[in-house]
Amino acid sequence: MNPVNVREFIAGTPFNRFHAGMLFWSCFIITFDMYDLVVYGSVLPVLMEEWSLGPVAAGAIGSYGIFGMMVGAILFGILADRLGRTRVLTLSVVLFSVASALCGFAPNPEVFSVLRFIGGLGIGGILPCLIAMLTDYAPRNRANTLVAVVMCFFSVGGILAAFVSMLALPVFGWQSVYWVAALPLLFLPLMTRYFLDSPASLLEQGKTAELRSALGKVNPTAVPAQDATFTVSQAKEPGSPVTALFRNRRALGTLMIWVAFFMCLLMINGLTTWLPKLMVEAGYALNSSLTFMVVLNVGAIIGTLVLGKLSDKWGVKRVLVPMFVVSAVSLTLLGFGSNMAVLLLLVAVTGACTMGAQNISYSFVAQYYPSSIRSTAIGLASGVGRMGAILGPTFGGVLLTLSLPVEMNFLFFAIPGLIAALAFFFVPLGRKGTPKDALQGADAGSPVAEPR
Repeated sequence: MNPVNVREFIAGTPFNRFHAGMLFWSCFIITFDMYDLVVYGSVLPVLMEEWSLGPVAAGAIGSYGIFGMMVGAILFGILADRLGRTRVLTLSVVLFSVASALCGFAPNPEVFSVLRFIGGLGIGGILPCLIAMLTDYAPRNRANTLVAVVMCFFSVGGILAAFVSMLALPVFGWQSVYWVAALPLLFLPLMTRYFLDSPASLLEQGKTAELRSALGKVNPTAVPAQDATFTVSQAKEPGSPVTALFRNRRALGTLMIWVAFFMCLLMINGLTTWLPKLMVEAGYALNSSLTFMVVLNVGAIIGTLVLGKLSDKWGVKRVLVPMFVVSAVSLTLLGFGSNMAVLLLLVAVTGACTMGAQNISYSFVAQYYPSSIRSTAIGLASGVGRMGAILGPTFGGVLLTLSLPVEMNFLFFAIPGLIAALAFFFVPLGRKGTPKDALQGADAGSPVAEPR
């Protein structure tokens, strides 16, 4: 009997109801993932008054969640490749839902801070599992689009947090805003039907029955026979998944990806924190400055979807490098703009080419590494990026204290974008003659071709 090539089986499967269900629940999880992270900003004024918090203490509490995300991304990314993504993804959902819901019962800032950190651990563990899973089971030339759609729901989570806060906070108090975070627990039994472990890992562990079941879910019309044998393009690499990131000609690529993620998130978090203030410094009214923030996020959503589609067609690196260059140019031009229509266009382009491109960067990482170390790679890249995210607001604050001309402030924010473009440019992809689709499918991973 001819063996079933797992990669070709999955890649050749058309998008179907199972893929739609996996995509739906991934979007649902990401929505509440972001909700739990940003809802703190909505209740902050009430907490500062109720617990007599100063700005420094309030800011520190906010940082605990981000720090937890950094630790969770690294820790759970590694564990997902060791213990299985289904277990770690389920644990992450439970952690951030329970911890966030318990925030509504916190009697003091100390307990609240601990719960914020625990919730951050769960939030950090979501992306390494979800993106790796979507990449493993995406039909051919669909992985980037699926990841793009999911990443857009970060913005949906932020919008949900704002609406829930407006409706529930005045009537039921700040605690009720956090109780909403328990909602994913109610749907967890439905979600787990769409959680699948890495095909390569299942085969390596001899779990052929589970692998056959997973492939049957992905394509119910072509379920492999009971006596079928399976093959993958790449066997699981020996040793630690962390050290594997630096083997097989991946060391330079890994370091460049980390540099790019650090710079991307430094630029994005610094910009989203300080854009209204920068525009006020440029002479615009506060209401107009807040409008820029809305346009920035709308641009990010549109950019993510468009760039995801383009990446499936042309390859991720070919899209990322020029987009980060464009982001640097548009940011620089913001400092010289005066016409409102032109400024809004530049802000939208900036959102598309910074936040949108960063969202697609996760898809690049997922396809650059073998399936067996994919969650580890995403987790570590995300963790290093979170260090930049923590530094970004401070970077912007330092710039403002220097009282530089407005043009210089935007120029300095553009520099990380150029560094990110250079870093992605120097990620080695392949040798001449290597098929462009060598990384598409369940067994993508050796840096020998253009991720698509």
